[in-house]
Amino acid sequence: MAELLLELFSEEIPARMQQPAGEELARQLGKTLAALKIEGITTFTGPRRIAAICQVATEVPAETVSERGPRETAPEKALEGFLRKHGATKADVALENGFWVLTRNTPAISAEAYIAERLPTLLRQFSWPKSMRWGTGSIFTWVRPLRRILCTLGGTVVPFSLATDEGGIPDNGHNLTSGDFTEGHRFWPQGATKPEPFQARTATEWQDGLRARRVLTDATERREVIVRGINQLAEEEGLAIVTDPGLVEEVAGLVEWPVPLLGRIDDTFMELPAEVMQVSMRVNQRYFALRHTDGSPAPRFAFIANIEPTDGGAQVIAGNERVLRARFADARHFWDLDRRQTLESRVKGLDAVTFHADLGSQGDRVKRLVRLAEIIAPMIGADPQHASRAALLAKADLSTGMVGEFPELQGIMGGYYARHDREADDVCTAIAEHYQPRGPSDETPTAPVSVAVALADRFDMLAGFFAAGARPTGSGDPYGLRRAALGIISLIRTNGLRLDLVALFVRASEALPEALRNAPDLDLLPGFIAERLRVQLRSEGKRHDILAAISAGNYDTDITRLLARTDALADMLATEDGKNLLVATKRATNILRIEDKKDGPHEGTPDPALYTQPEEIALADALKTVIPQVETAIKEERFTDAMREAASLRPALDTFFEGVIVNAEDAQIRGNRLKLLSELVRMTRLIADFSQIDG
Repeated sequence: MAELLLELFSEEIPARMQQPAGEELARQLGKTLAALKIEGITTFTGPRRIAAICQVATEVPAETVSERGPRETAPEKALEGFLRKHGATKADVALENGFWVLTRNTPAISAEAYIAERLPTLLRQFSWPKSMRWGTGSIFTWVRPLRRILCTLGGTVVPFSLATDEGGIPDNGHNLTSGDFTEGHRFWPQGATKPEPFQARTATEWQDGLRARRVLTDATERREVIVRGINQLAEEEGLAIVTDPGLVEEVAGLVEWPVPLLGRIDDTFMELPAEVMQVSMRVNQRYFALRHTDGSPAPRFAFIANIEPTDGGAQVIAGNERVLRARFADARHFWDLDRRQTLESRVKGLDAVTFHADLGSQGDRVKRLVRLAEIIAPMIGADPQHASRAALLAKADLSTGMVGEFPELQGIMGGYYARHDREADDVCTAIAEHYQPRGPSDETPTAPVSVAVALADRFDMLAGFFAAGARPTGSGDPYGLRRAALGIISLIRTNGLRLDLVALFVRASEALPEALRNAPDLDLLPGFIAERLRVQLRSEGKRHDILAAISAGNYDTDITRLLARTDALADMLATEDGKNLLVATKRATNILRIEDKKDGPHEGTPDPALYTQPEEIALADALKTVIPQVETAIKEERFTDAMREAASLRPALDTFFEGVIVNAEDAQIRGNRLKLLSELVRMTRLIADFSQIDG
């Protein structure tokens, strides 16, 4: 095996594209160089390069390949087509056992030649979300202008060019070809001489050479340096960094040599809401917010420089503090200006804001939310008047300057402005929380009024867009309807709510524009929620197949009840009795499916007079006792009891299948035994469709 080193050096690559590009490079190399037994692919990504290091065989071995063609007796055109397909002539084929056979001997090819032949095609076809051409006459595209290709195999350059017959690829006046030179950091400390491009023929030379020239090639290492550095600086001040993995990821894609620094926030800006400061720092400047040990915002911020300052960072810190003062001055302007007008006074203006062409204005939507929040509130123990008030004001902050500048603060700013207007505490909280949870890692509201408004928001959204024919298709979900469905599920699960989803979707649809109230896609909503619930359980590593089995033929949309049944059945199937019941039920179902096709269905009450073996009588007696107990337990929602009673059938089932031949020669006895099995399957279907359960 030999070491292959490939580096693609370019102008700055957007941070969000770097990791996917590294994954794509590994995938394409594995596919393109599969014949070289490629293994151990490690990729490196950064602001100006993506690279890969791996081990490959030193050659593609010689091989002989034979492919059988048409019969000797086939029409001549069949042989001509076979030869044309393989670029061969009749002299290349021979007759073997009545068939024309093409045999080709492929000589061994060195890894260097193999790589040089295939890498240009890989690079020309490399997939970027967005790419560009540069120079005159270039037909090659890359995310940003590609400046160098470093490619070595076992310490020797693998020579190839991206030039094509259709035109060249400009790079300082010559076609871009592979070599063994690369470049370090673009910037260098003041007064220092920037190193020239340097030669690297092995992975060690490449990584060590770049580190010496202020480049950390490993994105994971850059992230660790960032997190460790800013946390250390914060701890020295007795503070803590506000956790933000997404920002760490982005900053690691913006810098090659991360240098953590701390700046100070003027006290005059500390009256701004913490969320405003954090979002402004994050969105505009990629700064990290800090807080005191009690969770309150601290007058400090952390940031990452891309170069090691010679003055300890004093000048860089002063410059960043100056920029932040200007950003916070803008935020304070919006903060002061927005509070001059009450939220209630802004509601009327929502009539002029279009929500959706088929669903009316934001004002129309607010009216629907008020109605729906009043309906939901009594169901969950919330104050209907406060739920109605919160729903009325929930969207009013959309017209504020702060939300216009930072859309991420929708709802949050409404909560602050509502407190300024002296609205009731639970109303203010509901306005601030009604968009939550925004994602799987976000907190889910628990205050009753907040839950009522959050549910109303999502039920209206789903009903409206489904009725308008805008439901998600494939991977497309422009209105975030899958997220809305997951929000309903999280609100119900977190708060243990007992809601009839079908009834609520009907109530939500009643307030839609008249033309949409009976739209056929509205009937798809319960199934859409059920599928999102299965996806959520799958992501949690839970038995989503059990939920599907319980839901089969069951129109219950009470998520809390469905999950209670799912948990009880999962616990039962984890026991030996449960496992055996599952196996026995599947066996009975399969027997019935086969026999019903012959002369079924075999339904109805078995005749005790036709029992000829004690095992039949034992199973019949067990079912006679267990079925009523299971029915009662399920009706009373004692699901654990129902599963326990069902699992108690195991001994009778074991002895039945061990000692009884179901398909007896006597037709009456056979039919009676099939009816007995049908009773078993009917009983288990009170619990779930066992045929859909894995195992």
